[in-house]
Amino acid sequence: MTTVKKGAKVLNLTTGNVFKTLLLYLLPLFGSAMIQQVYSMVDLLVVGNFAAHGERALYAVGEATVIVNILMAFSFGANGGCSVVVAKYFGSGNNKKVWETVYTAMVTFAVLCAAVMIVGFAFGGTFFNLMGVEGDAMADSKSYLYIYTASMPFVFLYNVGNGICSALGDSKSPFIFLVISSLLNIVLDLIFVCVFHWDVAGAAWATLISQGLSCILTVMVVIRKLKVLTPQEKPQKFNKGLCRALIATSLPVILQNSFVSVGNFFVQGRINQIVVNGNTKAAAVGFTAAFKLVCMCNVGIGTTMNGFAMYCSQNMAAGKKERVKKGYLAVILYSLTVVFVFMSVLISASRPLSYMFIDKPTKESVLCSIEFLTIVSAFLPTVCIKIVSDACVRGCGGNLGFTVSTFTDLILRIVFVYVLTDMGWGFSGVCWSWAIGWAISMFVALGFLAFLKQLRTGKICQSDNA
Repeated sequence: MTTVKKGAKVLNLTTGNVFKTLLLYLLPLFGSAMIQQVYSMVDLLVVGNFAAHGERALYAVGEATVIVNILMAFSFGANGGCSVVVAKYFGSGNNKKVWETVYTAMVTFAVLCAAVMIVGFAFGGTFFNLMGVEGDAMADSKSYLYIYTASMPFVFLYNVGNGICSALGDSKSPFIFLVISSLLNIVLDLIFVCVFHWDVAGAAWATLISQGLSCILTVMVVIRKLKVLTPQEKPQKFNKGLCRALIATSLPVILQNSFVSVGNFFVQGRINQIVVNGNTKAAAVGFTAAFKLVCMCNVGIGTTMNGFAMYCSQNMAAGKKERVKKGYLAVILYSLTVVFVFMSVLISASRPLSYMFIDKPTKESVLCSIEFLTIVSAFLPTVCIKIVSDACVRGCGGNLGFTVSTFTDLILRIVFVYVLTDMGWGFSGVCWSWAIGWAISMFVALGFLAFLKQLRTGKICQSDNA
């Protein structure tokens, strides 16, 4: 039985009406993801419109973001892995294991964070050379990457803390802290870029400082919440078995995010080789603007699905498989509603949205942005179904299926980018590689969900108010 001191604000996701519980729980998570994307997008908006050589600055940030996303993938894995394991033990009422998981996660992911920072500082320049970043933007790209790499301890701590809060049913506190840090990020962006004229470096410093604030606030809340969960006996400071469980649960999330980011690394290298009417940067600039807009939807749904995976983990631990099935239908309904709104806006307003990022853009870069938004946005429902299905599989312990589904999407996207561009499709080949990869990987994800033995075998427990 879970022992909770009076006044504890933790939420058990194994009871109550499924549709209402999930809606109230997932909305703050979705809001947090949107806020994160907004203050990432502010960097592009500010440097693209106010930095000296705006199009070059946007190009530099776009190239650096490809590497940043690879490094960030490991912190997202820390979030996803820690949250699922904590949710499992919280759902089963084992407070001792909750505490041990948190202790072990702090040690495990501190080591991982140090390794990520070493890679970022040591090989950043090499990555940019492999991508073919042009000389006049290389210095700006390096500056952005190195400053962002220095913020990794804040990023890791925030994501681990966010995962713990979410596993304990509190998705609101991280959301509130992100709103605060995002407002600070916007103010600092404008000050550092527009007033101090630090340009690309200014945008990176603004992000580092704002991330530091959200990290500190989140960790304070985690400490307060853990104090109200009374362990049955003194927990271990480091548990090797839990370390293995954290790694095993984090690895598929890390693989998903890192391989997608690595795939984007190779894709970006090919995009940098595309020349549009003599303009060597048009494809890269147009892709940077459009991809960030599409990512708002994808990352929003994907981050929210970490919460759904935790919901599945809690209910599977409590033996309530029927709630998992009903939860899947509820989340499909909610997420597709959001996706269709995004799809409508991105397609109908593709031109003004493209102009929003670049001060005095070239005709070619705008046309590339519009083409990517128009083609890729039409396939957002397919990737939405894939992401929701993957989350359900992962939350129920089907890590292999989740990993295979992710690999399918990644490999197909890279293969089709190279094949279609070699066939003379140009930038259109880049757009269609995303669409084809998403469509095929959706069916792969649905296949793994349909044959997930954890949901097909064993006694199904009826939940109260389910």
